[in-house]
Parts: sequence; structure tokens; C-alpha cells
Amino acid sequence: MSRIIAAAAIKGAYKEVETAERMLAETKEAVGATTKVEFPNTGYYLPIIYALTGIPVKTLEDMDKILEIAKGLLPPMPKKRHWTPYLGHALDAGIATLFAGEIIEGCKYATNPPVDDLWLGAADDVIMRERGVEFVDGTAPGFCALVGRASSPEMADKIVVDLLTKNLYVWISGHVDGVSIAEQLLEVDRQMGWDTRIVPYGKEMSSAVYSLGFAARAAMSFGGAQPGDYKKVLRYNKNRIFAFVLALDYVDEQKYAYAAGAINYGFPTIANTPIPDILPTGVCTYEHVVGGVPEEEIVQKCVEVRGLKVQITEIPIPMAYGPAFEGEVIRKDDMYVQFGGNITPAFEYVRMREMDEVTDGKIEVIGPEIDDVEEGSALPLGIVVEVAGRKMQEDFESILERQIHHFINGAEGIWHMGQRDIVWTRISKKAQAKGFKIRHYGEIIHAKMLNDFPSIVDKVQVTIYTNLEDVEKWLQIARQAYRYRDEKTAGMTDESVDTFYSCTLCQSFAPTHVCVISPERLGLCGAYNWLDGKAAYEIDPTGPNQPIKKGDPEDPVKGVWPNINEFVKEKSGGNTQRVAMYSMMEDPMTSCGCFECIVAFLPMCNGVMIVNREYTGMTPCGMPFSTLASSVGGGQQTPGFIGIGKVYITSKKFISADGGFQRIVWMPKELKETLREQLQKRCEEIGDPDFINKIADEDVGVTEEEILPWLEQVGHPALTMPPMLE
Repeated sequence: MSRIIAAAAIKGAYKEVETAERMLAETKEAVGATTKVEFPNTGYYLPIIYALTGIPVKTLEDMDKILEIAKGLLPPMPKKRHWTPYLGHALDAGIATLFAGEIIEGCKYATNPPVDDLWLGAADDVIMRERGVEFVDGTAPGFCALVGRASSPEMADKIVVDLLTKNLYVWISGHVDGVSIAEQLLEVDRQMGWDTRIVPYGKEMSSAVYSLGFAARAAMSFGGAQPGDYKKVLRYNKNRIFAFVLALDYVDEQKYAYAAGAINYGFPTIANTPIPDILPTGVCTYEHVVGGVPEEEIVQKCVEVRGLKVQITEIPIPMAYGPAFEGEVIRKDDMYVQFGGNITPAFEYVRMREMDEVTDGKIEVIGPEIDDVEEGSALPLGIVVEVAGRKMQEDFESILERQIHHFINGAEGIWHMGQRDIVWTRISKKAQAKGFKIRHYGEIIHAKMLNDFPSIVDKVQVTIYTNLEDVEKWLQIARQAYRYRDEKTAGMTDESVDTFYSCTLCQSFAPTHVCVISPERLGLCGAYNWLDGKAAYEIDPTGPNQPIKKGDPEDPVKGVWPNINEFVKEKSGGNTQRVAMYSMMEDPMTSCGCFECIVAFLPMCNGVMIVNREYTGMTPCGMPFSTLASSVGGGQQTPGFIGIGKVYITSKKFISADGGFQRIVWMPKELKETLREQLQKRCEEIGDPDFINKIADEDVGVTEEEILPWLEQVGHPALTMPPMLE
């Protein structure tokens, strides 16, 4: 612990214990040693003392024993060059301070109760039970013990409102130079009291024992802790009551001492003044003391340091939100504006950032808003989501990114499909009329990521680009990230693992579809590889990505495993009985609608064509991508057709049971150029470096009759391979 803070806390504890001793003597002399002592209407006596020692203080003379315990907890008084090398001495001093504080406040209640029109004093048990249950069920995740004085009444109000928006209680104690935050709030007509969750306990710093006493009572009432079981009381508060001390303006020795007492509970102190930091973790979940935080940023820093997970109970958009709207389709006639879908470039990209690089809740739209365009317009779209969290990992980026599809589809009047750089989304006329904006995409993403992934996401910032220049610039950055993720599974094989992973995220659109992801076959959306599935399961063990133990294969060539068939049968509701992982001709895997490409059998050419979503022209199978998609998608199992992710094309397991990579006879030029490097590498692996030039494209033809003579001319190997269709 910082030697400066330790020394200050210990000195403050000595002063508070001396004050308690003097006040106790004066009070006993004034009203008698046997005078009853209690905080009104409570069965917990002086609750901190009762919780930590098991001793019920009923009279003033009962305080004598507590005073001796407090004195015994005081470590040696620090000398000029003396410092303590560990946290224990300051923590003991903190507990001594809390005991002294309850003695001081108890003496006030024995003579002149510290309650008036502003200061509320101790909460009775009716309030404690009524409000305490909110800490148990999560309605109120915790409280802020707000001490000191803000730079202005307006800033005090801003800080308090920011705390309230996070569903926290605000409990006020202390002052600086005679001015308290509660008095500042009066200047701006802010209502206070239990009904508003703004509770001014008392002007003196000793009133801080009311908030920590409330926490102690919660441990005994709701946490099953018995009086005197101090370990359970303190552990309950650290793990269940997400509280912290927010100290504004000057922090004196007395405040240091009470802060040390709060640290025993696992409640850190965050200050706007440059007090020494105590950064190593230990008693608190993360840092113990953090100073020098600007007032404008201090609430967010408090949330971060305490490890508080804020739940946004209502998505702040003008439309209804819920699972019932996930299957909603917005037809062209019902659309106000759309993005992507091969009409404009569109992408979604999630990237991990450091905690100080993300401003939680910051949402920007750079480019036209919905009010700036006419009905029926199409805009480019780039959604860049920056996330930070103490347990966030780079491997989790793609998992969060894939959830955007699910998040946005929950909004009434909004339709979304695809992922990465093949996004297509629409805002309906109905949503526009009700005030839905493009920025509301960001509101949805921010709220849902915090709510659905609290274990890894602490802060979310969203920037939405709707101008072509920025979209194209960021698209290149996003594609580099996509490629890096895809390459991480290089070298892994299906045989090297005993577990595959499922993905049922798209069942809102295709209720019978089940994706099976292996090291050599990524999800057909192109967004999830095997490592992503593994990471997603670690994040959410009950989510859409579940492990499937392979077991022994029934047919290793076709990729048939009884265990996988049983899993797919169950998760598809019995609609799919059998899946061959490496075949498109026999029991192929089902397709949803989010596939990056479609592979189709061309009987005349004895091979397959591959068409990507971006290609809008005719194909040799007689259908454009859009028509093919409606035939192949929806969770159907269609022999001769499969939806795939682009990276699967160069996998060694690409339709390996049907002849593999050398069956490819046609693909659009754009797709060939996009994958040229990977395609060329695969050509080298199969010993046919020139094979890439034997694959026809739209310049050769868009019918089988047009491309077959050319395939014969270049000597395409598919023409001499065994028939695909027996």
C-alpha cells in the first residue's frame, strides 16, 4: 500500500478514535452511562460493530468495550520516515475508524439525533429490507458513497445523474470547507430522499458509517452471515454489493481513514484529486485507490474500477424490442432506407481496445442521418464497434461481431442479414415515422453487448459511417482483421481435434438450420471459425455455440459421425437426420441465408460453380445468387447445393468426398481476385500451379454450354474425374 495513504489513514484513525473516546465520555456524563443507544427502528444495534464483532451495543457503557477493541486495532503511529509495507495495518486502522464512527453517531442519537430537513441519518429496518432486496435481485447493482464537494453545483448534479442512470444508489456524507454535495444539489433544485435514490446521510464524515452499516445489514439479512462472522460479511459485500467511494475535492486524514475502512468491504476509492494510487489488486476486485480522475470521467472510472456490470433495462430506441421481431422481413415497398446488399458497400467490425481508449456509451454517426435522405435511398454503412474489458481478449472480437446480426434484428421495423462485409440491412417506413435513426443501431449494440456479455465487456463505443469515403477506408482495415482471424486456424486439421462446435445463431431466420464448425470448415457465414466457436462457448456455455464430441466416425471420407448426426437431429427438431461434412452431393449440411458463397453442381461440366453474394449477374446453373439463395437457404438440406464461407474454398476438406478443389469450374472474377493469393497457394499444394487459370468466369460465359468448350480447351481436370452424380 502507498506509504503516504497508509500513514494518512492510520493518523486519521487515531484522531477518529480520540474523538469517539472524548464524545463517549461527554455523552455518558450528560445523560448517564446506562442510557439506551440505538439507530431508530433496527434490530441490528450498531450494525458494523454487530456484524464484525457479534457484540450488541445497547447502552452507552456497552461502547466502552468497543472503544478498547478499536484502540487495539490501531497500528503504531507512523513516524516521519515510518511506513508500512503491506495493506494490513491500514485496513486495521480502517476498521477502528468505522467502530469509532458508529460510537460517534450512536452518541448523537443518545442526545441530539442528527436528522433534519436535509440529513436523513440511519435507515431503519423497513427501508433496509425494502431497498436491500434491490441489491440482491440486481435492480440496484450497488451504491456510491459520495463524499466531499464538487467543483460546482451543476457538476455535482451531473455526477449524481450519471450515477443514477446506472441504477446506483447515491449515499452522501462529508464536506469540504463546510460545503457538502447535498447542499450543492439543493442549489440546483435536485430532489433527494430514499424515493429518489439520493440519500444524504449526514454532513460530517462519521455519517459514512450509515452506508457501510447498511451494507453490513444486507450481508446479515440477505447473505446469511451471522453476527460476528466478519469474513462472511466482508466477502458478501465484495462479491455481491458493487459499491465504491467517490471522493471529490480535498481528501484529508479523516477521509483516508474511512476509505481504508471501506476497502475492507472490497469497496475502492476513486478521487478527482491527485492522491497516491494503490493499483495492485488484493482486497478489492481491482485497484484499491485511484486518484486524479477528471470529474467528467470519474463515474465511468468508478464503474470500471469496481467491476460493476451495468444492465440497461430498456433499449433506448423508439421501437419495440424483443425476440418476437427477429424473424420480421422488411420488403422493398415497406423500406425507407437500406444499406449494403450488393447495392452499397457495408460492413461490421468489432475491435478490442484498451480501457482508456473507449468512452462507454459514445455513439457517433459520421455522414448522412436518416433525415438527410429521401425515402427509398441506399447508403453505404460501416459499423465500427470498439470494446474494452478487463477480461476481453482479441479472440472474442469475432464472437461479439457476429452478435450484431442478432442484436439489430430484435428491433421492430428493422431487418438485418449477413455479417462482416456482406451486410444487408433495412429501416422500415414505420420505424422512420416513429423517429428511428441510424444512430439507434449504435444504441442497440451498446446496450446488448453490455447486457449479454457482462463477463468480458465493460465499455462499448460505436461509430457508424454512412459516407462512402470513410466506409471504403474502414472496409480495408476491417478486411485485414477478417483475414488475420481466418489465418489463425492454419495448420489445424479436423483429425487433430476431438470436438467440433455448433452454431445455431441463425435459427431466428432458419429454425431447422444447424452449422457444424470444424478446424477445416468454418461457419458458412464466414464469421466463425473453430477457434471462434471454442471461445464463444467459453464466454457463454449455454449459448448458440456448443461443443460436439466427434466420437468414432461412421464414414471418415464423407465426414459422417453418429454423434454429430444425433446432435444435428436434436437441434434441428428432427428435420435433419444425417450430415456428411465433406460432401455436397449426399446429405450436405443445411444452409441458413447468411452464407458468403453458394456452391452448385454443374452436371454437364462434372464440376461445381461458386458464386459469392456480391456477384449479381447470371451463373452457369441458370440462376443468379438471389434466386439460388432462396432455394438453398432457410435451413434446407439440398443435395448438389451448399452455402459456404469463402475461406472454405481453399480448405483441404472442401467437398473432399466429391473430388475437392479441382471440381471448381466457374467463379466470378471478383471472387477469384479477392482470393487469388489463397487460391494460388492451394494450386501449388495440389501440384497444379496453373489450375487457377483453368477456372472459368463470367468473361468466358454464364451458361454451361458457353463454358464447357473452354474447359475442354484448357484441359480442366474435372472433365476426366469420376462422375459426381452416380
